[in-house]
Amino acid sequence: MIMIIKFRRKIEDRIKKYLFKGDAIVIYGARQVGKTTLVNKILAEYGDDGKYYNCELKENRDLLQTTNSQDLGRLVSKYKIVVLDEAQKITDIGTILKILVDTFPKVQIIATGSSSFDLANKINEPMTGRTKTFSLYPLAIEELIENYDFAQINGNLENILRFGLYPKVFDRNAEESIMELSELTNKYLYRDILSFNQIRKSTLVEDLLKLVALQVGSEVSYEELSVKLGVDRLTVIKYLDILEQMFVIFSLRAFSRNIRDEVSKSIKIYFWDVGIRNAILGLYNNLSVRDDVGKLWENFCIVERMKYNANNFILGNVYFWRTYDQKEIDYIEEINGEINGYEFKWGDNTKIRGKGKFEETYGGKAMIINRKNYLDFLIKKMVEKK
Repeated sequence: MIMIIKFRRKIEDRIKKYLFKGDAIVIYGARQVGKTTLVNKILAEYGDDGKYYNCELKENRDLLQTTNSQDLGRLVSKYKIVVLDEAQKITDIGTILKILVDTFPKVQIIATGSSSFDLANKINEPMTGRTKTFSLYPLAIEELIENYDFAQINGNLENILRFGLYPKVFDRNAEESIMELSELTNKYLYRDILSFNQIRKSTLVEDLLKLVALQVGSEVSYEELSVKLGVDRLTVIKYLDILEQMFVIFSLRAFSRNIRDEVSKSIKIYFWDVGIRNAILGLYNNLSVRDDVGKLWENFCIVERMKYNANNFILGNVYFWRTYDQKEIDYIEEINGEINGYEFKWGDNTKIRGKGKFEETYGGKAMIINRKNYLDFLIKKMVEKK
């Protein structure tokens, strides 16, 4: 087991580049991914010139829930940098942020939120053009590589696939990891989801998450989910959207350029952390006795690649690809005009159904990602060797 106490997060340097340039910094991310640790690390560089407010505490909310600039000034004006952690808890936070930025331009405001659905809705209109936003995810393989060599990462791969990469989970033994994941899902995940006014049925959320967790790597049908859950299709879509905005899941849509035999309207759903996925299902078994290793591997590789792209500000579109005659590729990237495909294989299978058709149609490469080359894929731009 790799033992890690502190991690340097990749987005830290990018955030620092935008400090004191007139905009509020907004950091989104799920509970317990390290937002508070990150902002306190930044604050520590400013000593007494930095101030931290935990907005989950009622006494702090009571102080900050005002549009009186003099009252706000007493809270922030004597500092260079001020953090509002879990800022979505503050009523009318958008207006308050605007007053802070406009009235105290020399004070750098950093706001964090565990729900982009909640916080973004509150700040978008009043703060249009006045924010720089960043997303923090569970630990990325790229962040581990800075401290540990490939052999150590490989040696810990099974634990990563079982327990995921949340900071408080990664450096624990199996029993402690399971306890932490149980705490994350029961205390934070479900509680936060149910705090939304749009979410009225707790059992429906749990059942939906379990169904989606079982279908990782497969195409998801809204109609099928609605039948199994006994609710209408629009309710399923609304709940899935909230889960995406809370950084629990994300979706890939089918890639198509209107070739007649390409699937174009399906989606696949993955989890931002495979440990959370396993916790929802209560499955922590060793990989040798599991029948879902291929699903875990696919989810892990896709989410780690997406973290890498996000952390390094690599912009593009991501999809999966399938034809009606069952040619398919797990993951498609469209970046800088190039379209490349990646198929994830836990075992020794080296065949991609549809490799020739995909490469001929789109001019890019279709590549196998397995346990021999996955670290190259997850920490740098993968280029197939000719």
